[in-house]
Amino acid sequence: MPKASELKRGDVVQIDGAPHVVRQLEAKSPSARGASTLYKVRFDNLVSGQKRDESLKGDDFLAEADCERVTVQYSYLDGDQYVFMNMDDYSQYMLSADAMEGQLDYLTDGLDGITALIVEGNLIAIEMPQSVVLEITETAPGIKGASANARTKPATLSTGLVIQVPEYIEQGELVKVNTSNAKFMSRA
Repeated sequence: MPKASELKRGDVVQIDGAPHVVRQLEAKSPSARGASTLYKVRFDNLVSGQKRDESLKGDDFLAEADCERVTVQYSYLDGDQYVFMNMDDYSQYMLSADAMEGQLDYLTDGLDGITALIVEGNLIAIEMPQSVVLEITETAPGIKGASANARTKPATLSTGLVIQVPEYIEQGELVKVNTSNAKFMSRA
């Protein structure tokens, strides 16, 4: 049983009989003497998709959910269902677009390194890799002599995501993007 102080983003815990994944975690240290640190946690119910905000003390215990994590690869889109293949036994899992809120901007054909959360044999959520490589499809022309720490410009990526990139980046280049905050990391 993990304590609230040991929670990390992506952990799955049992709350009121349903599995919940930790989406956001913020520690608040009170200024009063003897007061314990509070942890503001946003959970997503993996069955219903509802969001739940909780304030927990550092020594509050949470029950671990019976959840299996497997490595999968994105295969293809079937109607409104996204199909993922288990990299160990090649079994396939389907997930609707509604369950992948905010993650579709990083999904490309053949993307691997995705972690699937499986409860009772059903895929209920995925965790994207920390960063993905995407191609820039539209941006202003690169400026010669622009330095790495100069101004930025908007760039549209192959998935439709728009991020800020340094001025020296040109259309058609591959860039590495952080999936947790949609920020440019480097050229790929």
